[in-house]
Amino acid sequence: MEQHFRDTWAEVSLAAIAHNVQAVKRLYDKKKVEVIAVVKANGYGHGALQVAETALQAGASYLAVALLEEAIQLREAGIKAPILVLGRVSPKYAGLAAEQKISLTVFQKEWLEEAPSYIGPNRTISIHVKFDTGMGRIGMRTKEEAAAFFEYAKEQKAITIEGIYTHFATADELDLGYYEQQHKRFCEMVSWLEEWNVPPPLLHTGNSAAGMRFPEKAFDLFRLGISMYGLTPSPAIKAQLPVELKPAFSLKCRLVQVKKLPAGEAISYGATYRTTGEEWIGTLPIGYADGWLRYHSQRVGEVLVNGKRAPFVGRICMDQCMIRLPGPVEEGTVVTLIGKDGDDEITMDEVAARLETINYEIPCVISERVPRIYI
Repeated sequence: MEQHFRDTWAEVSLAAIAHNVQAVKRLYDKKKVEVIAVVKANGYGHGALQVAETALQAGASYLAVALLEEAIQLREAGIKAPILVLGRVSPKYAGLAAEQKISLTVFQKEWLEEAPSYIGPNRTISIHVKFDTGMGRIGMRTKEEAAAFFEYAKEQKAITIEGIYTHFATADELDLGYYEQQHKRFCEMVSWLEEWNVPPPLLHTGNSAAGMRFPEKAFDLFRLGISMYGLTPSPAIKAQLPVELKPAFSLKCRLVQVKKLPAGEAISYGATYRTTGEEWIGTLPIGYADGWLRYHSQRVGEVLVNGKRAPFVGRICMDQCMIRLPGPVEEGTVVTLIGKDGDDEITMDEVAARLETINYEIPCVISERVPRIYI
């Protein structure tokens, strides 16, 4: 077990991860739909290996990452389950992917032309073909380019088309017009396969929002991402989700110093905050180098101390920040920046709203300097 010497840490509840996977699996009890646990970006900041192991034990069948490096790290850690890389990987690494039995996302005929020379004899690689139905990111868009792609792919003995998929841009919004348009486009694109005599592979379209809201449209696989970590894809659809999600991530530290200051004293860089009366100030060992950005103090961010709210005061520093305590508090007291304390809770959504961003971003930016403790 790694040693940790600082008074700042994140707690990750593997029980919550397992609960979320199992709750989603129950949505598909009567359907032959398998769950792909998305553990890219170090498991959205939660820990890719620990989340992957937990998700597989809880019933997930596949894993997905964004980078080939992430997939190889899982293989080197002993993960044997199927892994799909969602981002583009250069064809010159196709041989490495084939050796490691890692499936790649492909959407260019030129990739098919170049990859076999790197795969080598007596090896095959599985690919998932990406269609761009309206995300505008990666994927084939027209029938002409898709026809040329599949015609060439059929002749490549070293390449097996395992899946076809797309990604929705607005499945987490209340207005479903564009989602329906993308779904219709995908169904039309899939219909081209019969015309070209291509055996239908595994199909998947559902991100967390689409997969939970519209399980009847999930096809064969469901890519469970943000909601595996207990977070709602967007606050707008929280009431529409058919399962109870349990947040897995909390962020805590201990007060390293508590001092009583008289009125008129400045706090932190720039002296942007001055005490208005006698105030108790606490120092926390966390700062923007840990991913706790300066903007938290500019937007009247708060933490929980003994179940009560305490605001940040002064600018957040690289490694430390200060809060205004409701009164004298013992040094060493645990402070909750994200999570529950007593009857109150600071949610990831609250923190995201404070920073004018989305909840996905918050755990991802908490740096590796902050140790993850697995519960």
